[in-house]
Amino acid sequence: MAEYHLTTPISEEEARKLKVGDVIYVSGEHVYTARDEAHERALEMYEKGEKTPVEFEGSVVYHVGPVAQQKDGEWNIVSAGPTTSIRMEIFEDEFLRNYKARVIIGKGGMADRTLAALKEVGAVYCSFTGGCGALAARGLKKVRAYEWSDLGMPEALWVITAEEFGPLMVTMDSHGNSLHDDADERVSKRKAEVYSKIGVEE
Repeated sequence: MAEYHLTTPISEEEARKLKVGDVIYVSGEHVYTARDEAHERALEMYEKGEKTPVEFEGSVVYHVGPVAQQKDGEWNIVSAGPTTSIRMEIFEDEFLRNYKARVIIGKGGMADRTLAALKEVGAVYCSFTGGCGALAARGLKKVRAYEWSDLGMPEALWVITAEEFGPLMVTMDSHGNSLHDDADERVSKRKAEVYSKIGVEE
């Protein structure tokens, strides 16, 4: 396990150095929020050949619906706890192949389609601890733009400057490893042992 402090835009080479269990902190201007509707819109724009309002290549995309407060014309993120990433499984592989974001952040892990895309593109999935929205907000220093506001605050594309945003644990890497899959396998084996001991049939 190693610790890295990365600055966006993150290169494919930098992303491929990361392995499951590593901890990273992210700084820079290419940090964006995106949930279901933002992914869907970005993919629709790609299909139409339209340009998105941000450059996703080398970026960090955070699965989050931030709570933000506007004061004197400036947005300030108050809380930014991760949302459940598996909802984006239907989009993420195509999004990664089209836009080449290098770090996806969320909660709960993702599945085989995303893992294959991370390997192909050279990117990682990182987990941020749920329930720590105020801690996350401390690393999201400045909101530079609030794009696709018609989607509403949680689903909009927030354009953020981050400073030492983390800690983020790499739980899926570009080498085909997934701590989520490993945990599922251990739980399944353990469950079978426990069921056998107490005489319960699966």
